[in-house]
Amino acid sequence: MKNYFLILLPSLIALTSLLSCQAQNKRVMQNDEKQVNIEGLDYATFGAGCFWCVEAVFQELKGVEKVISGYMGGNADQANYKAVSYEKTGHAEVTRIYFNSEIISFETLLEVFFTTHDPTTLNRQGADKGEQYRSVIFYHNESQRTLAEKVKTSVAAELWDDPIVTEISEATEFYEAEEYHQNFYSLNPNYGYCVAVINPKLEKFRKKFAEKLKSSH
Repeated sequence: MKNYFLILLPSLIALTSLLSCQAQNKRVMQNDEKQVNIEGLDYATFGAGCFWCVEAVFQELKGVEKVISGYMGGNADQANYKAVSYEKTGHAEVTRIYFNSEIISFETLLEVFFTTHDPTTLNRQGADKGEQYRSVIFYHNESQRTLAEKVKTSVAAELWDDPIVTEISEATEFYEAEEYHQNFYSLNPNYGYCVAVINPKLEKFRKKFAEKLKSSH
């Protein structure tokens, strides 16, 4: 049995790496996302596990003009992928979502947020473990805080049987993530993590929110 386990061990390690955002050897690719004038747009900041997943979801919504991956909510005065992942700065991986509130509301963004990740698991999404993967809403004004609390106790509670552990905190300094993290799914659709984790998430999201997607989807 021991020898059999040793034979299987490399395969088990490979599978864990495939399903984990943190374990990937990420390829650096130029972000070719179109330039967007964000002046006058509203914005929201969510953490819901690996920011590759969250970015891929929100990019497809009508009214969302730009999504930027980054870090927020830590206790250090700087943040980058290595520090957040290995030095435990307390930051969460987040996405900054710039949206046209005349087309899509903050409340709708919250509904998508609570639907497309598991807000009942503390500091974890699937194989991604650690406080950087926590479920969190960083509000930018009192209106956002009030709506976040409302949706958390109504919509989210109806969607999930277990208690919601999503943190609702005032927004702090936003640190934009490295270039190779930006627009990751669009640039790397055949990458292992994208195929194994993001594709199934997008399929479910597209079915539930079909009427809210951009025409290209």
